[in-house]
Amino acid sequence: MGIYKSLLGAHKPLQFVKVLTWTFLILILVTNLGLAMFLSKYAERVLLEKQKEFGLLLSENLSHQIFTRFTLPTIIGYGQISLRNPEQFTRLDQVVRSTIHSFRVREVRIYDPALRVSYSTDPNLLNRMGLAGEGVKRALNLEEPSFELFSKISVATALFRLELKPGSVVLRGYAPLRMERSFGPGVKNPIMGILEFSQDITEDYMSVVNFERLVYSTTLVTSMVLFFLMVSILRRVDRISAERQAEKEKLLRELHQQEKLAGMGRMVAGVAHEIRNPLGIIQSSAELVFKKAKADNHPHTRIIEAIYDESRRLSRTVNDFLDYARPRQPRMDVVDLCRILEQAAVFLERECETRGIRLERDCPPGTSVLGDKDLLYRAVYNVLGNAMQAMTGGGLIQVTARPADPAQASLSDGDGPPAEGGPWLELNVRDSGPGFDEANLDKMKDPFFSTKDTGTGLGLAIVTSIVESHGGHVSLKNHPESGAVVSLLLRQAPADTKTLAEAPVPPSNRPAT
Repeated sequence: MGIYKSLLGAHKPLQFVKVLTWTFLILILVTNLGLAMFLSKYAERVLLEKQKEFGLLLSENLSHQIFTRFTLPTIIGYGQISLRNPEQFTRLDQVVRSTIHSFRVREVRIYDPALRVSYSTDPNLLNRMGLAGEGVKRALNLEEPSFELFSKISVATALFRLELKPGSVVLRGYAPLRMERSFGPGVKNPIMGILEFSQDITEDYMSVVNFERLVYSTTLVTSMVLFFLMVSILRRVDRISAERQAEKEKLLRELHQQEKLAGMGRMVAGVAHEIRNPLGIIQSSAELVFKKAKADNHPHTRIIEAIYDESRRLSRTVNDFLDYARPRQPRMDVVDLCRILEQAAVFLERECETRGIRLERDCPPGTSVLGDKDLLYRAVYNVLGNAMQAMTGGGLIQVTARPADPAQASLSDGDGPPAEGGPWLELNVRDSGPGFDEANLDKMKDPFFSTKDTGTGLGLAIVTSIVESHGGHVSLKNHPESGAVVSLLLRQAPADTKTLAEAPVPPSNRPAT
């Protein structure tokens, strides 16, 4: 029993499926989101590099336009550059605005070497100090252009906005404003100032945001599809594992039950064998004494008759024990089932009349099965006898035999044989008694289980053993209207075979109970 429990406890269904599925979901989401973030950052970096290249070209073009269209003409016309002169300032403003036209440049500033705003598209910033940032100072000191990205909205917030206001994302560039030729000895391309421009890249950034939305949404959909596929696979594995575990537990229970019954059968067989011979002497002696007492009209005839009847009943019980403990291997001959049913009905006819029971048979001629004639007779006889004993006040027993498919037959209770191996023949025995107790229906075929005070509980157990030894199946159920139905499923003989010559089969025993 301890080994049986340990075997059951050693294998459990996949109870970690939920943890496993959620773990897979987290891993899938983390991996895909990490990939999506990498792609998004890469797209932002590509956009920034592209805008820096464009800004560098813009700064070079603006520096060239300022030099050719403003610096040279101003030096030639005025001798020096002084933006305090309204005419010079207006001319420079025209050059700058015509150059940055249609390039989404929001503001342009020019700082002199003293970091004072000498020019700005915003007149309010002219001649102001302290506005130069680190980019301006770096461009003045290193004489190299640089760029900075300024955003008024975070990346996460931008993903949930359908549109962004102009100026939400600005690329600010800083570049030295050089002369393209020298106007004095020893000075080569001197720096006139620092050019600072702010370019609105909100529209281009919105394209990157849309790409990020596509990446994240695709990632999410893909992750959920993979997750549901994984869940369906794991649930299927869990269901198969549970089914196999249930089947294994069932087999282990049956094995344990068979081992217990085998031990009990060996003990019962030994005891029955030891009392069989003395009981036979007692029965034969009681029969002789009973016949003599009955002939002499002895006053103790009823007592002697009771001794004889009880010895016969005890002999049947012993025979039942021996039959169950030592089952015989059946022969697989072609047997006429209708013939067996007719013989059993003949031997039960007198008892049926005594009990007020009517037996109706519906068995088409030529209904043959593969099996052992003697064993099948015993099984049919016991089923009919049990049906008779279930009806104390008379009634009706209906017996029908017909071809059947195990998947659709009335005996298909989920514990029958596979649909392969047919064709099959179904023998139904229905009585008009009270029917089976639903609470004990699953135990009725167990050996030594009986609802009768004087029963041994081996009747249906022997019937089940005989039918299953033929590769068939026994099913018990209650009829929807009234009474019990016992169904026997047997292998039908091929149509071109001949049955054995039938001889009357003696009722070796009364029905076991």
